[in-house]
Amino acid sequence: MGQDLPQSVLFCCDHNAVRSPMAEGIMKKFYGTGTYVQSVGVINDLEIDGFAIATCEEIGVELSRHRSRSFDEMEQWGDDLSSFDLIVALSPASQRRALELTRFFHLTVEYWPILDPTGLGETRETKLASYRQTRDQIVDQLTRRWGPPLEG
Repeated sequence: MGQDLPQSVLFCCDHNAVRSPMAEGIMKKFYGTGTYVQSVGVINDLEIDGFAIATCEEIGVELSRHRSRSFDEMEQWGDDLSSFDLIVALSPASQRRALELTRFFHLTVEYWPILDPTGLGETRETKLASYRQTRDQIVDQLTRRWGPPLEG
């Protein structure tokens, strides 16, 4: 059995277009609304990735309405980093940025080494396989950390 769910979690990656939105969506699907879950990127220069949407749809997670945002935009829009119990970095760059931004707060930053599937594979099927691998890594990390999904 996993640990107790935190009150709030922030997932972060490089662009908030693949890994962190996948983690946000899957966590909300698995554990419900009892935990406030958001995601950000180091920079916001990409929209949500179509392959991320497709592979999450396969497990009943809706991502098409996700709007990418950066750490800076998150703070401009009123979400303060210090209000999160846990920050989960899914890329080395986002881990560095999270640690830099949280050095004045007593916050836990965890690093989960999740595959960046962008640029992998030549065909649609091989690209989807890479994105499924990323999705499944996130599912494995979530269930290892917080146990099996609460809701189907």
